[in-house]
Amino acid sequence: MSKKQAYVLGSGLGGIASALRAKKKGFDVTLFEKNNQLGGRSRSFIKNGFYHDAGPTVITAPWLFEELFSLFNKDINDYVTIKPLDIWYRYIFWDGSSLDHCRDIDKTLSEITKFSQTDSKNYLKLLDASEKIFNVGFTELATVPFHNFFSMLKLLPKMIKLKSYLSVWDFVSKFLENDKIRRAFTIHPLLVGGNPFNTTSIYNLIHFLERKWGIHFVMGGTAAMVKSLEKLMIEEGISIRKNSEITKINLTSTKKSIKDIEINNKETRSADIYISNMDPSFLEKNMVNRSNNFFSGFKNKHSKFSMGLFVIYFGSKVKYEKIAHHTIILSKRYKKLLSDIFNGNKLPEDFSLYLHRPTATDSSLAPQGCDSFYVLSPVPNLKVANIDWDNVSENYAKKILSFLGKDIMPNLMDNLDHFFWMSPNDFKSDYNSMYGAGFSIAPIFYQSAWFRYHNKSKYENLYQVGAGCHPGAGVPGVLSSAKIVEKLI
Repeated sequence: MSKKQAYVLGSGLGGIASALRAKKKGFDVTLFEKNNQLGGRSRSFIKNGFYHDAGPTVITAPWLFEELFSLFNKDINDYVTIKPLDIWYRYIFWDGSSLDHCRDIDKTLSEITKFSQTDSKNYLKLLDASEKIFNVGFTELATVPFHNFFSMLKLLPKMIKLKSYLSVWDFVSKFLENDKIRRAFTIHPLLVGGNPFNTTSIYNLIHFLERKWGIHFVMGGTAAMVKSLEKLMIEEGISIRKNSEITKINLTSTKKSIKDIEINNKETRSADIYISNMDPSFLEKNMVNRSNNFFSGFKNKHSKFSMGLFVIYFGSKVKYEKIAHHTIILSKRYKKLLSDIFNGNKLPEDFSLYLHRPTATDSSLAPQGCDSFYVLSPVPNLKVANIDWDNVSENYAKKILSFLGKDIMPNLMDNLDHFFWMSPNDFKSDYNSMYGAGFSIAPIFYQSAWFRYHNKSKYENLYQVGAGCHPGAGVPGVLSSAKIVEKLI
């Protein structure tokens, strides 16, 4: 008898992990990707000998990648090198002061002491509280499907006991008093597309997750991991179709399952099961013609989406040795700036930034004597603000680069080799991201667990993985969604 066919639609990390797990379950797997390289947001750019990761740069649970290789009795170390970082994040505040969040907890406590001795003591209490949330939110929930409402009801008492009704900001503020320290340790929701002032405190588990397994970098960049996984898929007989966009999904006459898919508007193919790594909001609205369905229409209309991202990729002709691998630059405005980003109808004048310097760890990612960077600015998505990105992007990029060149990276504008950018428009066109959102729907309470898009779709032969599905965005989240689908199929 022939094996059952599984089609994976999209090759983000969730899609790749799902393809491998479906293969291990005995399916004959084909992976479709609309772009010319795998990885989705984890693809890469090469310009003038400079390497740039397009998106994710932080690896916090490397064992989730190790599992994918061990499924086939292979060692990840034979494919790629993952290096732990000593300085996880360097925070630079609006007045020039800074704080290093380090792998060495004593160094972290010493850094906190520069601002508050009380907070240095209470940081350990925050860490302990984060561990309790982690033990439920990640250990118990991250690989459990939530398409059954009653399975969530069983966990409500635990959620209430852990104060999940608090925001991340309110939860952290119960332990820390200094405004700068509070800001530094409430940025984690932004890593998965949420506003710390309305994201459920369940997401504070990220803080302990980092402390438990550390923060790592893949030598060669995150796309080196993608290439290693691509090699593994080829070795295991998974068919990979690049430049193959899913342009239509046809349902059966009963509307209960998928009949077939259309590729590049010209080829029709069918499988036994389909695993979608598309943005689920995009899939509902544009792929399966559900926009006239009341519940789907209501969800698409009223869902809160993550912020948009404006990412500038650039290379410098000199090295900036004082810049850490991961630097977070915080504006004087915090709560009001975040409100402008998530709810405002125009581009804010100021910005907070995430600066990535991979050559701090891997010098091979730029020509000798040079550095490779990207700098990310959270911005409003296309749903909340009608920003003409085609016309404002270049000036906005130059404004950010000029800001960096004043104090943080002296003479940057004179030392640039190149720069280019991705705006929310590009996220919409390249990744089919609804409203150009960086992380699909936002991780607020009523869009988490059962309220998030389900891994088991309403269609009998369709499953979903990725940032918009349970358990949520971020590398550990999307890899965990693939583990859930493995259980379901």
